[in-house]
Amino acid sequence: MNVPSTTPTLIAAAAEGDFATIERLLREGADLTQKDTGGRTALMVATQRNDVALAKRLIEAGSDVNARDVTLLTPYLCAGANGFHDILKLTIAGGADLKSVNRFGGTALLPSSEKGYLRTVQLCLKAGIAVNHANDLGWSALLEAVILGDGGRLYGDIVEALIDAGADPNLPDRDGKSSLQHAHELNQRRVLAILCKEAPTPSAAENAIREAKSLARTERYEDALRAIDGALVQDGTNLDLLYYRGYFLSELKRYDEAISVYKAVLRLAPDAIEFYFYTANCYRLLKQPELALREYDTAIEQKPDLPFHRYHKSNYLRELGRHEEAVAEMDRLLAQDARRYDFWFHKANSLRSLGRHEDAVAAMENAIAADPTNPLYHRHKAQSLVLLGRQTDALRVLDHAHGFAPENANLQRERAELRAALDKVA
Repeated sequence: MNVPSTTPTLIAAAAEGDFATIERLLREGADLTQKDTGGRTALMVATQRNDVALAKRLIEAGSDVNARDVTLLTPYLCAGANGFHDILKLTIAGGADLKSVNRFGGTALLPSSEKGYLRTVQLCLKAGIAVNHANDLGWSALLEAVILGDGGRLYGDIVEALIDAGADPNLPDRDGKSSLQHAHELNQRRVLAILCKEAPTPSAAENAIREAKSLARTERYEDALRAIDGALVQDGTNLDLLYYRGYFLSELKRYDEAISVYKAVLRLAPDAIEFYFYTANCYRLLKQPELALREYDTAIEQKPDLPFHRYHKSNYLRELGRHEEAVAEMDRLLAQDARRYDFWFHKANSLRSLGRHEDAVAAMENAIAADPTNPLYHRHKAQSLVLLGRQTDALRVLDHAHGFAPENANLQRERAELRAALDKVA
């Protein structure tokens, strides 16, 4: 990784994964609080690289797991949002503020529920993160798992974990719709059965799955895999059993084997397109982005009107920094449903990353038109206006939002900072 020559030495070493230099700098008393131009500490850089050993060493040395970068992300929140559960464990043990929220007003539980990181969801719940907290979009973790999930096996388990932890299926979003109503509208039968607490039909396969899931909750993945393999001897084409075999292999980081299982399912049942999401995630973890994107595209080709795979493809493109492609995917989603204010919001964020601030403002205005009293959208419109040098207009937007969201902490902080900056210039 190339880093600017102005980057502080400790952070530059973290960006290169240079453990030896990190050790030397720590012995010499390096300042763990130093940040780069993006506000990232060395620990944040190590976290973004999912460098577990380096993150562990920096935390042991006293790095702040709650230090925010310019996007309000902390190492703790970053680990949760990306499913880096090994680092997430370290940050929690290192004093993470479990009530802290990202720039969208969400705890670590929300993005992990959205993106399908079951193990991370379970870790967040075990740590005691509030299960019914809603972000600035008005979505709880359960709403995110239903609205942005596909109702399949993985998201069914996420919904089950959230319900078991006390998630409220009747909690409404900003449009007044509950998770239960969304699941009905999306015809998510598996999720509906969980929300309505319907007991699964007893069978040998179901008993094996229940046993394996119980073992997995204590991270006994080898034992869970054996339980599934034992059941597969008797029922080798059971898609649920095959799913869990692939899932437990992936949790054991045996990604190539997991991919083989998922691809075997797709040969057996070509319409089971949720399995393309699972193969894509394995390729992501193997750091093979083109293969991951190919899996998303195959699923999209099969069901172009289903937003799930295209939405998660766009998420991954943003993760890769490929914002032009992410905008193109958002445009395709918006062509299907221009009322989705969350899609306008994500498009605006990519446009801002591309420096297209006028276009970002226009996208945020579309989101505001759909949800006029959402402070999140006004904040992000104001941020783009600041980048255009229109600070006075930005403050006017924040002042307007203050009128209907006086308790929003992120809004009030940004409003105060901008007012202070303008007063200083005056």
